[in-house]
Amino acid sequence: MQKTKLPAATQSWPIGSSGDDKPLSRRAYEAIFAAIQGGQLRPGSFVREIELTEWLEMSRTPLRDALQRLEAEGLVHLKSHRGVQIARLDRQAIIELYTARAWAEGAAASLAARYASQADIAQMRHILTLEDAAAGDPTLGARHNRSLHRAIYGCTHNRYLIDHLTALSALLALAGNATRRNAVRVAEAQREHTALVAAIEDGDPTRAEACARAHIQAAQHFVLANRASDEQDGY
Repeated sequence: MQKTKLPAATQSWPIGSSGDDKPLSRRAYEAIFAAIQGGQLRPGSFVREIELTEWLEMSRTPLRDALQRLEAEGLVHLKSHRGVQIARLDRQAIIELYTARAWAEGAAASLAARYASQADIAQMRHILTLEDAAAGDPTLGARHNRSLHRAIYGCTHNRYLIDHLTALSALLALAGNATRRNAVRVAEAQREHTALVAAIEDGDPTRAEACARAHIQAAQHFVLANRASDEQDGY
């Protein structure tokens, strides 16, 4: 059984922390999600609940709420008497997920080009600025990347499409954030984001859809190439 080691240095949120008013279960979810995406919790590895409670400095009740959400999203498997196993995506699963996401992101971008308000555009432009400033920080860059895509989803005013895209995006955390650790890919993604937002701002559904699909397909190609390299190196 492959076990894992929790990050040696992490933000922790003791119960009763006054610096964050998020529910403890949400804080636990976000911390574990970030550790999965960042590669500290590797696909296929196991970790015990007691290790997670000590790492997060919280009780088991909010942790279990977070783990149930992560399991519902397909990110972890809860094993009786064995702990928590981080889910694993094989190559075919990655291909299928990115293919589905390319179509769904394209649809979302097309709708956003039709319905985005000036306030929505201003928010996207602000996120682009934050993303550019965080180019050297993979964790922060990934956060702004998710924020931008969520902003686009919100412009669709279609709750079913939003739910579908949110589920796909969550699963892709298992592919890691290698795209945010490669300076060349980060710069490419920023250009793709800028072109996408410009198409939405111009109210051009066809161009926005094409930009969104091209962006996701480029990410897929990079992830698959990076995965092949990791497998050759024994990871």
